[in-house]
Amino acid sequence: MAEYQTNRGAAYSLGYHVVWCPKYRRPVLVGPVAERLRDLIGQKCDEHGWSIVALEVMPDHVHLFVRADPNASPSYIANQFKGFTSRVLRDEFSHLRSRLPTLWSRSYFVSSVGNVSAVTIQKYIETQWERPWRKGGAS
Repeated sequence: MAEYQTNRGAAYSLGYHVVWCPKYRRPVLVGPVAERLRDLIGQKCDEHGWSIVALEVMPDHVHLFVRADPNASPSYIANQFKGFTSRVLRDEFSHLRSRLPTLWSRSYFVSSVGNVSAVTIQKYIETQWERPWRKGGAS
């Protein structure tokens, strides 16, 4: 069963799989850096009211499954995590400043995650003219 959230104007269930990597895919996300990164991602989620479904910090990339409200675009979500964590981690771990010109590469991967398939939505839309309240054509 889908878990839906609501705000003043919408009911929604939006999830995103976001993946991003350190510059040059360097394996710097280990030990205390990885632990602090997990904490910072949780802090940013709390700040925005987003929820973490799954999080894996690998030495050379991050996988995050996050649920967010419709006011936050996927690019906004990715950039919030990347910008905030880069600034804090580079301040706290000097070896990240000396080893990399920036912590994160400019790119990222994002995919929407949902409970309803694209085929189901397409069929629903295509059958709208067959609904009983639509007798007599368009209104």
